[in-house]
Amino acid sequence: MLMPKKDRHAIYEYLFKEGICVAKKDFHMAKHRDIGVHNLYVIKAMQSLKSRDYVKEQFAWRHYYWMLTNEGMNYLREYLHLPPEIIPATLKRPQRGPDARGPMDRPTVGPSGKIGDMDSREAYRKGRFD
Repeated sequence: MLMPKKDRHAIYEYLFKEGICVAKKDFHMAKHRDIGVHNLYVIKAMQSLKSRDYVKEQFAWRHYYWMLTNEGMNYLREYLHLPPEIIPATLKRPQRGPDARGPMDRPTVGPSGKIGDMDSREAYRKGRFD
């Protein structure tokens, strides 16, 4: 489908930045809610990428879901002239804060008030749980 180059470029930039793209199956919708171009352009651009196996498509409840593949990442990196250090958001690891610890990292307080004295289940069974 013929579409302005700036719209195709905006669609490809968004797809590379996020790693995924979602569009409602509404060919008459004026603008895509995230990209700001015609929704029909988004659907047809993704259909073109899907035919070349650059994205995987999932459809559910009148919404298209496209996920970028490794080959698609390489193609968009060449098309957008991006360095290899830039990766999509779906491949980035979430940043953990300094106070974000898992459940096993927390110190336990036993019945004597000392840290690590006794776990809460054992203390409860012995009747020393407050």
